[in-house]
Amino acid sequence: MSIAAAAPAPALRLLHAPLEPFKTHRFQVDAIHNIFVEECGDPNGAPVCITHGGPGGGISPSYRQFFPPSVRMVLIDQRGAGHSTPAACLVDNTTQHLIADMELVRKALGIDRWVVFGGSWGSTISLAYAQAHPDRVKGLVLRGIFTLRREELLWFYQSGPSGGAAFIFPDAWEAFLAPIPVVERHDLMSAYYRRLTNENNKEEQLRCAKAWSTWEMTTSKLIVDPELVAKGEDPEFALKFARIEAHYFVHGGFFAQDGELIKNAGRLAHIPISIVQGRYDLVCPMTTAWDLHKALPHSKLRVVHAGHSASEPAILSALVEECEQFAKL
Repeated sequence: MSIAAAAPAPALRLLHAPLEPFKTHRFQVDAIHNIFVEECGDPNGAPVCITHGGPGGGISPSYRQFFPPSVRMVLIDQRGAGHSTPAACLVDNTTQHLIADMELVRKALGIDRWVVFGGSWGSTISLAYAQAHPDRVKGLVLRGIFTLRREELLWFYQSGPSGGAAFIFPDAWEAFLAPIPVVERHDLMSAYYRRLTNENNKEEQLRCAKAWSTWEMTTSKLIVDPELVAKGEDPEFALKFARIEAHYFVHGGFFAQDGELIKNAGRLAHIPISIVQGRYDLVCPMTTAWDLHKALPHSKLRVVHAGHSASEPAILSALVEECEQFAKL
């Protein structure tokens, strides 16, 4: 095992030029869900599947710019997220459904094998997909590793004597606590989930969605970004993001056992894997990336001086470099 040194500041890479999709699709994956998919780059290039974070975050236009435009990028808005409909729908919305959707898209687009890219929750679904279909994955480029182990969730959503993200952001944590009565604060994820799924009190639902999303946006960068915080307060984004995240988190990601993705990491021993991790990531602390790297000693782990967000310069630069290497697979 080894950790590759971060690139020095003067050599930091930038995103590739902006791209527009050359084709968009809508797939009716079941009786309820219609998912949105876009293709960018070269239709004849090596295929890459790009997954988004959250869950519930949706695809951002900047996701098209990590790989060189010579590849065929397939970007999927997961169930209930982004342009997929119905928005924020939690029915038949599980990790297993998302994996099946990725396979449906792969087959529908005539792709045999692809590189899979994702950060945060995107790393979760990328790992889960690769473990379910290892013969369909040529490589993994991952960022801000998140595996939904109970200890990871408690670090971010439940302050206690052993600490957590709240110890670093006590001011933002107080705002996160505010919508929940003291008697329910022993289990904040469940308390939020009850309110986010209560259709009889829309005012409280939106207030909780904004508080949930703002907490994550506030802690996602090494230096707090007001624009990112404002995104968390946007009602349309917040409802999708908070509802779907809480849904997945209270159900442990719908995994059969806690820590499943790391326990089953051996299934990926033949797949090239690159991991980019912010040393000061408060949302998905480095311990998870380290545990995954130990379970996959052939993987490449790049630790950079940054927080969680893919848009932070050191993370962005490392991702662009890794994506260019994996574009050659």
